[in-house]
Amino acid sequence: MSDNSQLIDELLATIALIEVTPDVFEGKSHDYVGSRIFGGQVLAQAIMAAAHTLDQDKPCHSLHGYFLRGGDINQPVIYQVRRLRDGRSLSAREVTAIQYKEVRGKAPVEQVIFSMIASFSPMEDGLAYQEDMPVYPPPEDLLTEQDLKEEYVGKVPDALKARFMRRRHVEIKPVKPRNPINPEPMKPKQANWLRIRELGNQPVAIQQALLAFSSDFYLVGTGLMSHGVSFMTSGLQAASIDHSMHFHREFDLNDWLLYDMWSDTTSNAKGLNHGQFWQDGKLVATVQQEGLMRLRVPKS
Repeated sequence: MSDNSQLIDELLATIALIEVTPDVFEGKSHDYVGSRIFGGQVLAQAIMAAAHTLDQDKPCHSLHGYFLRGGDINQPVIYQVRRLRDGRSLSAREVTAIQYKEVRGKAPVEQVIFSMIASFSPMEDGLAYQEDMPVYPPPEDLLTEQDLKEEYVGKVPDALKARFMRRRHVEIKPVKPRNPINPEPMKPKQANWLRIRELGNQPVAIQQALLAFSSDFYLVGTGLMSHGVSFMTSGLQAASIDHSMHFHREFDLNDWLLYDMWSDTTSNAKGLNHGQFWQDGKLVATVQQEGLMRLRVPKS
């Protein structure tokens, strides 16, 4: 099995939920970014949990979620789905993601780590408009994220090198790479090309779940750019607080998508970040996320 095939299998295993009881599902946790569950994993699993309760195969057209606690990768996540509405076109679902914290000498304590409301509706003809797709260098002219890591790995502390060099499950090509070790303040706008190569023919729910998974890479870091801060900056505490997503048109993650991101404000230790996914000139999805970006300066 090739390395890429193994990565694809791991991704699909992540979103292959187990039905525990009607409208309750269990998702396995995986180490994508460290000891805390990657927000994109929870987003993807929550979409799949909601989709499993639909009587008709309807794509998601919008979701709004809040990350309430950091999840533990050593524990599975339980997704409880509440059926809010099933109309002729629109269906709405509320999804609550739960983990159980072990307490010595006591019963495990339930902790809600994520809450989401999502709406589903069939694709249909109607009024249509969009802006023009931004113009950036094509992916064929750019280095992959993995290639770029080779340039910086010599400056990474030995204890962090193995994790720094781990391959992502999503192939990413930054349009204008940023030095993660010594970042300079710059306008908070960036773009990546991304794809999940050899994903194969997948149902729309899996495509949407994995696009949501992919949307959590780089987005919260956009707000850090104007401050000359990166995820490797000492004293930084960063996390996703909320995440919304609208799906506008069909797409295929086997092929390159452009992820255009920007931040228009940071304040009160938070940054508001926006993103758009484009493919073949079409705006296929829009993302918005508020992120925690607290910089703790060591005391002298």
